[in-house]
Amino acid sequence: MEQILTYKFHSNNIMFSNLFFLDQLSDDADFPPIITFNDEEEESKDVSFPENLPILALKNTVLYPGVVLPITIGRDKSIKAVKKAHEADKFIAVLSQKDVENEDPSADELFEIGTIAKIIKMLKMPDGSTTAILHGRMRCRKQQVTQEDPYLRGRFERVKDEAALDVLEFDAIISSIRDKAVKIIELSPQIPSEASAMLENMKNNSFLINFIASNLNLEVPEKQEMLELSNLSDRGHTVLKHLNSQLQLVELRSKIENKVRTDIEKQQRDYFLNQQLKTIQEELGQNPQQAELNTLAKRAKTKKWPEYAKEQFLKEYNKAKRINPQVAEYSVTLNYLEMILDLPWETYTKDNFDLKRVRKVLDKDHHGLEEVKERIIEHLAVLKLKGDMKAPIICLVGPPGVGKTSLGKSIARALKRNFVRMSLGGLHDESEIRGHRKTYIGAMPGRIVKSLKKTGSSNPVFILDEIDKIGKDFRGDPSSALLEVLDPEQNATFYDNYLEMEYDLSKVMFIATANSLSTIQPALLDRMEIIQISGYSTEEKLHIATKHLVPQQRESHGLKSKHVSISKSVLESIIQNYTRESGVRSLSRRLAGVMRNAAKRIAMDNETRVVIKKDDLTGILGPSRFSRDKYAKLKMPGVAVGLAWTQVGGDVLYIEASLSKGKGKLTLTGNLGDVMKESATTALSYIKSHAEEIGIDHVLFEERDLHIHVPEGAIPKDGPSAGVTMLSAITSILKDRPVKPFLAMTGEITLRGQVLPVGGIKEKILAAKRSGIKSILLCSENQKHIDQIPKEFIKDVSFIYVDKMEDVLKYAITP
Repeated sequence: MEQILTYKFHSNNIMFSNLFFLDQLSDDADFPPIITFNDEEEESKDVSFPENLPILALKNTVLYPGVVLPITIGRDKSIKAVKKAHEADKFIAVLSQKDVENEDPSADELFEIGTIAKIIKMLKMPDGSTTAILHGRMRCRKQQVTQEDPYLRGRFERVKDEAALDVLEFDAIISSIRDKAVKIIELSPQIPSEASAMLENMKNNSFLINFIASNLNLEVPEKQEMLELSNLSDRGHTVLKHLNSQLQLVELRSKIENKVRTDIEKQQRDYFLNQQLKTIQEELGQNPQQAELNTLAKRAKTKKWPEYAKEQFLKEYNKAKRINPQVAEYSVTLNYLEMILDLPWETYTKDNFDLKRVRKVLDKDHHGLEEVKERIIEHLAVLKLKGDMKAPIICLVGPPGVGKTSLGKSIARALKRNFVRMSLGGLHDESEIRGHRKTYIGAMPGRIVKSLKKTGSSNPVFILDEIDKIGKDFRGDPSSALLEVLDPEQNATFYDNYLEMEYDLSKVMFIATANSLSTIQPALLDRMEIIQISGYSTEEKLHIATKHLVPQQRESHGLKSKHVSISKSVLESIIQNYTRESGVRSLSRRLAGVMRNAAKRIAMDNETRVVIKKDDLTGILGPSRFSRDKYAKLKMPGVAVGLAWTQVGGDVLYIEASLSKGKGKLTLTGNLGDVMKESATTALSYIKSHAEEIGIDHVLFEERDLHIHVPEGAIPKDGPSAGVTMLSAITSILKDRPVKPFLAMTGEITLRGQVLPVGGIKEKILAAKRSGIKSILLCSENQKHIDQIPKEFIKDVSFIYVDKMEDVLKYAITP
């Protein structure tokens, strides 16, 4: 008679088996497996079973030999099979089904290997369902299915376990399984400690492996795989592997639970101590929270601010007095009160109305930039006469390195105002401008209001740097939020979401900087006064380097004027041979390299004075990076030099043309935009229609293909100003005559033979002069732009003004 654990639904015996997060069995297996004690004896008996057995399909578990499994039977076939077996000799074949979702599996949809079980008992449950307790006896293999209805029956053969070949290794596996199972029991508070003793009492190694495998939280295919392993050593290895994974999971869960328990205990301890501290302070007549509020009230009495701001403060102050200091809302309200008090509501610095001194400061800090300086002087003059006016919104547009940002500092110093700079490059979030609503945790005002708090006055010089590089995404459009900030008619009532009230920005002098106007929103552009700042000529750079950059770099490297000497000719050589820019940033870096070399010679070689010569530049800065002589080598036909405008200033570009045998096809390369391609097409059409006047044989257009290329193909190029250059290059290759050397040109062309004016003239002229160009051809209407450039900057350059395309060819192509 088998001695089994007494089956009780609420007994500890049933808990012993629930070791490793048992599957939540449903339908055909609602209960965890339980075990027998005399398993070793059972294994030794030669149990006989009928040849033809009923088949029970298990839905979501696997029955192992030696394990007792209570199941709730719900399907008709299963109920009939169990009842038939119970009425006969109580033996039944238990096979797991391959698809757990299948409610009526056929014999082919069951695994081949299963377990022959004996029905220990059948119970009628209170809800009317039937529960059977099955005891797995031995593994079996399905040989033949003899019946499909009303339930499955079949013939089976016994599958015996194979003994482990390496007994020592097998013993080590069993020992590891036992140890890890005990660890899991120790780390699982829901499993009683008696379970460890129960595992120790299991002497049959085969049964121990089956019992652990049955209790592992695995999917049916993984459990079935272990059941089908005949070699006990292999089955033990597989069980140990899954047991390791389960142990890691239990250890991690235990670690998390301990940490959470510690955090909760700490919170309870902190709360208890805070309550004690509060009680002690009340007994001693101390109240730090009230002291904080009293300090804020004293500051509010002497604060100079609008009436609406005062009313808002009192409203929030009275609210703070009623809030429990331990509540999170108290700190939010306190921060809000401090922010209101810190803002310079009606605090203004006194402007410097000594206009001559202002002009002197501006001239000292920056060379040139006359238009900007004049605009600042005009504003101060009106302010001096009227006494009050809205500050201008100025936008300085120009290439990098020309001093747009530093000019803002200079203006603030000249006016004796506070200075603040706000970088807008890459800004995506609208709340960076308007702030967050204070109801959110971690809310804060926008950067406009925070910057005013930092400066301590409501009329600073406010630099909005890189306004052309503002982003836009799902978080809002910051450039649209700036519309209110930069509108003189609206910014007197600027609304910040955090403050929840208006703030007067009308006295703030906003100065925006940008490299290009093309990316600025039109509505925002309309609110600003645009001042173009062009690049510097060589003479201006020489002056800036002498007066500003050399002294600045000398001081930055710990040198004095007596230690190092750089002549103007050396500076000019650095400007022409090592820089090619509109601004002076690259020049500043080159001068820093010269100063580092001088500092090294003084520190290491004990030289008392270093005189930099032209011959030293190659050793200090390397070989010359730019050549002014390459344009003299353009003696081949089909190559012309054009002038272009870019966001970083003017530039010089080649346009090359070549002929090859073909049928008159036109090819354009060099990453050209649509407008530039149209210029080439227009130039070719004009040449074809005036071929006889120009002196070109019509046969060329039919028997030759024309290829036009603009070098530096990685850089996109577009615009109409290359029209005259395209015309000259095509005519040059068709007539087989080179373009005149040291000649650059710019201008738009039409089919009617007209040359039209283009923009960016000063930038283009300075770029041509930097490159050693001696003659520039352009439209007559651009002469007014040339007249605005100081004569000393263009004294070595001659200008050719044209109105017609035939004049271009007359001046550009060599006879």
